[in-house]
Formats: sequence, C-alpha cells, structure tokens
Amino acid sequence: MQASRRKPDWLKINLPQSGRYADVRKTIKKYGLNTICTSGKCPNLGECWDKGTATIMILGDICTRACKFCAVKTGKPLDVDINEPVKAARSVKTLKLKHCVLTSVDRDDLPDKGAEIWAETVIRIKELNPHTTIETLIPDFDGNEELLQKIIDAAPDVISHNLETVKRLTPQIRSKAKYETSLKVIKYLSDKGINSKSGIMVGLGETFDEVVMLMDDLRTAGCKILTIGQYLQPTPNHIAVAEYVHPDVFNEWKQIALNKGFLYVESSPLVRSSYNAEKHI
Repeated sequence: MQASRRKPDWLKINLPQSGRYADVRKTIKKYGLNTICTSGKCPNLGECWDKGTATIMILGDICTRACKFCAVKTGKPLDVDINEPVKAARSVKTLKLKHCVLTSVDRDDLPDKGAEIWAETVIRIKELNPHTTIETLIPDFDGNEELLQKIIDAAPDVISHNLETVKRLTPQIRSKAKYETSLKVIKYLSDKGINSKSGIMVGLGETFDEVVMLMDDLRTAGCKILTIGQYLQPTPNHIAVAEYVHPDVFNEWKQIALNKGFLYVESSPLVRSSYNAEKHI
C-alpha cells in the first residue's frame, strides 16, 4: 500500500442540494443538540442532511478519550444535561424521522459511563416517535455487561459498536479502547439476540488480509452488519492517511464479507458508520 497526499476523484463530496439541509440544521440548533456529522467532520453531512437524516450525539461534545483518527474534541466534559433525552426525542419528531441514529462521546468520567442517559434517550424517542426505528452507535463501556444491558433493555432496533481498525493498528489508533474488549461487546450484544453492527476505517496502514481476518473475528462474535470506509485525516494533528484505497478493493471486501455471512455490508470510500443506516434494519 503506497501513501498518497492528494485525494483521488472518487472522494469528491456532494454539496447540499435542497432546503431540507437547512431544516435539519435549524432543528439541531433549536434544541441545542450535537451531531457527529459536524463534530466528526463527516464527508456525507450534505448528502445525509439533504435527506433529512442526522446522527445525534448525546452526552455533550467533549470526549474523555483522544483517539488519533477522531475530530471530536477531547478533554474534561461538561455536566450531563438531564433534559437531553427529551430534547432528542422532540428533535426526531420535528424532523419526522423514520429512522434515528444515536451516538455519543466516551464518558469515562461518569460512574455509569453515560449508560443511564443512553437508555433514557432511546426510551423517550420511542415514546414520542413510536414508528421511528432506532440505531445506537455505542462506546465500549469498558466491556461492562451491566451497562450494556441497560442499552439492550431500552430496545433499540440495532446496536452498533465500531472496531475502527484492525487488531495490529488498534493500540496506535485508539487511545484506550482494546480490540478484544470491542469484540467482547459485540459478542455480548449478539448473544442477547441483538442486530449487532460494527464499522472500520481503512487507509491507515492495514493490509488486505488483515481486514479479512477482522471480518472473521466479527463473524465469530456474531456481528451481522459491517461498514467499511476510507479514513480521512480531519486535521494536521491527526494521524496521516497511509493510502487512499481504490473503490474496486472496497467492492472486493464487500463480496468477501457477504460470503462470510454478514447480512448487510456497506463498503465504499465515503461510507461511515451511520451511512444508509435506515437500510440496515
């Protein structure tokens, strides 16, 4: 894999085309919510907001971890907003979302890692939006099964937890999370009958075969849905891109993953965890 500094043509980003983009932005601002779309500098922000979808990020916008790929702010988080679950539920109703994706920063500063707010947010959204399906993209909660069970008991339709990268690169890329802990989380979810999902970035220096081995690890853990996308360096302070992977390689990985038994696979350069998430139900 050779490094490349210039982005290839296949990484061109679609700009907003409709008034729906403005509606989403207005609603998010009205309720004082955060989104991973903006905090994470997602390349699909324009396309997704145009469709009226956004990934709501709860528990603030400051993460207690400092992963080398992530654009979310890191440091000492502010106090938890106990009204956030209701605000999130109202925003989903205002936007008339058929499918909602929730994620959060890591809150290692809290005794329950934020699990209570997580569960309450899912419950409130379901109460106010009974026909809306929900995906939760959760942190690892340090593998604590009691905390994971709180999310399961709130009954979202899909629970996702990202491996982010292959086993060899995990210590270099993720600040605290461990590859084995993430697999433990996914296995616990799968064993409880949850539609489990995970995602990774490529272009960080992994090999083709390492990605295939990661697929095997996920399938052993019972993972059903997989997303694979290109890592894009958010700022000069983050880890550099090792390679811009060609779309043909993404297509090859997708076919391999489907052959291994994944029920749904999103694999292309601009794919992110919540991209086309409504199709994963």
